[in-house]
Amino acid sequence: MTAARFIGSEVYRGSSYGRWHPLRIPRVPTVMDLARALGWLGTDRYINSPRAKPAALELWHTPAYVAALQRAEAEGRVDKATRARHGLGTTANPVFPEVFRRPATSAGGVMLAAELVAEGGMVHAPGGGTHHAFPDRANGFCYINDPVLCLLALRRLGMQRLVYVDIDAHHCDGVEHAFAGDPDMRLISVHENRRWPFTGALGDDGGGSAFNLPVPRGFDDTEMRALIERLIVPRTAGFAPDAIVLQCGSDAIEEDPLSRLSLSNNAHLDVVRALRPLAPRLIVLGGGGYNPWSVARAWTAVWGVLSDQPLPDRLPPPAEAVLRGLRWEGARAGKSPPEHWFTTLIDPPCEGPLRPEITEALDALARR
Repeated sequence: MTAARFIGSEVYRGSSYGRWHPLRIPRVPTVMDLARALGWLGTDRYINSPRAKPAALELWHTPAYVAALQRAEAEGRVDKATRARHGLGTTANPVFPEVFRRPATSAGGVMLAAELVAEGGMVHAPGGGTHHAFPDRANGFCYINDPVLCLLALRRLGMQRLVYVDIDAHHCDGVEHAFAGDPDMRLISVHENRRWPFTGALGDDGGGSAFNLPVPRGFDDTEMRALIERLIVPRTAGFAPDAIVLQCGSDAIEEDPLSRLSLSNNAHLDVVRALRPLAPRLIVLGGGGYNPWSVARAWTAVWGVLSDQPLPDRLPPPAEAVLRGLRWEGARAGKSPPEHWFTTLIDPPCEGPLRPEITEALDALARR
């Protein structure tokens, strides 16, 4: 198996959805800077993401929608008809200067990741993971559904049986829409119950393709380990996939402002470690995450695991300087972040009892 690769881009640096949007924060550039400060991202590992061409995006998205995205970037606005039809120019999906280039770059990166693992291997593409977009519509901060395009690219390269695991706090409604009823696709989603987009109920099997496990508030590391052991690993291994795509959204981490879950980033690393041996190909995407420190530390640690780096107990000064340089404007938590957000990569574990509702949900899925 070839060495793990990291796909990034400078298009994310300085690009923001707007001053008050949750995605005003820096994410992928901080992961790149932190990994480089740790000495983990040399030129032999880093690949600059290409921008997907419209024809590539139209493997799933409609030509009219792709054209509307391009037009929105060129004109810096959309009309009422475009807003109504395509969901552009809304509070969740505003028009911003890179509204086409940024998601097209994310899509190009994940489609390149599919090519890079064709002969086996692992890729981390933290700019990917926008799992809410639909063929003709932006949705939930997502303009292009790059996980769908990644999975379709794997298919076109000959990988037929695929597993998609999603541990974002929000259900992967767009991905399930794309692959519902596909017998060669297995989707496993762990997401917060009663959280937008209010899909992915326990009884929703995606036409036989999906295992959805909505979890209660306060879901912690202990409970994630139970899900890994009883759901994620057996349902992945039993499917014998040609490739695995993991959407590793960090918004399920305790301090994220858009969920009420209580994971530490240890849970994300546990999922990565559990999935690594289960297929010859693994692509790890980013996803949600709205606290700049927890996003940067989680996704950098994921890259450390994929690239077999020793995870330090204390960050060296150059890496600490990257984290101390972050700002989180308009967020109460950003005014006085705890010291360990600057000095460590790995969170203290968030343990607790395994609650009956988790056990009962796992029992119900085991009967399928």
